[in-house]
Parts: sequence; C-alpha cells; structure tokens
Amino acid sequence: MRAILDVLMVVFDLYTWLVIASAVISWLVAFNVVNTRNDVVRAIWNFLYQVTEPALRPIRSILPNLGGIDVSPIILLLIIFFIQRVIVLYIYPAVI
Repeated sequence: MRAILDVLMVVFDLYTWLVIASAVISWLVAFNVVNTRNDVVRAIWNFLYQVTEPALRPIRSILPNLGGIDVSPIILLLIIFFIQRVIVLYIYPAVI
C-alpha cells in the first residue's frame, strides 16, 4: 500500500509542475514572448492545455469573473498540496 501512495505522491508532484508550466507558458503567449506559430511551442502548448484543462475547467466554472486574472491554477495547486498533506500526515502513517 505504501508503494501505491508513493506513486500517487509522485504523480501529484509531476502534475504540480505541469500546472506551473501551463501557467507560465500561458503568460508567455499572452505577453507575446513566444509565438504559437512555432511548431514546438504549439505542441508544448497543446500538450499542457490537454493535460491541465480537465482539472482547471470545473474550478473556472465555480470562480467569479475576475477580469483578465485567472486564479484557477493557484486554487488547483492549493488543492493538490492539501491532498498531499492529508496523505503524508494521516494516511501514510496509518498504513503498515
């Protein structure tokens, strides 16, 4: 059971980095630092969008419109960190 929890923690860590990368690349595209006409940038953008959007869409539907500010990645990261802390503090010590 601990092996499953360890794999789950690694998956959460990887997904955290994907959410951060998605937010950073969205800022770079919004400020015209990178061009989405480039095939490599478009491929990375599409991959990150397809991986993170299913988790971000329900959060965006709940949050009110804040203008041009998207705080849904921050909310998702807080949820991931909360789940990780629950696993580390409560579930992991109970597993023998």
